Amino acid sequence: MKRIYAIATGCAIGLAALQYVQPASSQNESGWVTLVDGANMGDWDRVGNADWTAGADGVVATKLDGKDLAYLVSKKPYTDFQIRAEFWTDADANSGIFIRCDNPKVIDGKTCYEVNIFDKRPDPSYGTGAIVDVAKVDPMPKAADKWNTYEITAKGQHLTVILNGQKTADVDDSKHAGGPIALQYGSGVVKFRKVQIRPL
Repeated sequence: MKRIYAIATGCAIGLAALQYVQPASSQNESGWVTLVDGANMGDWDRVGNADWTAGADGVVATKLDGKDLAYLVSKKPYTDFQIRAEFWTDADANSGIFIRCDNPKVIDGKTCYEVNIFDKRPDPSYGTGAIVDVAKVDPMPKAADKWNTYEITAKGQHLTVILNGQKTADVDDSKHAGGPIALQYGSGVVKFRKVQIRPL
């Protein structure tokens, strides 16, 4: 009788343990991977040289070391995904989030989709909120001197960009199928406080 009681008790404990574990696994099912979080710069490859540092405002760059633009490039490639990114720039900043880059060592608007952060771009139709040479924005929103949130979705040929809750780009394009993402520094002050990606 004692043996049956012990087995029953063991089963009950086992079931309780399974029930306890399930909430943690369901939290993981959301699938979000954090690439930058607060003062943590994360693990990136670098193309070009900027003074990237990690601090209270996240990952910050304020100047280039050389003439070439600088990028933090993800070590993994992504095909279909969502990105959530919190960023801050000053009025003189030239930055952006590059996605589906063909070559992780050559990052630009021809080898990737460039989701722009550039309030002073000479042609504002491809400035902040636009996908350069793919999806124009009209009117161009301004991002300078405040914290902003980008939500970028790439699923098949369909690309959407939402800036601070407002959709700024919605387009179908098939030039780039997949590849790493990259955070750009070109000029001004650029801060990325949090960057997350979720494969779809």
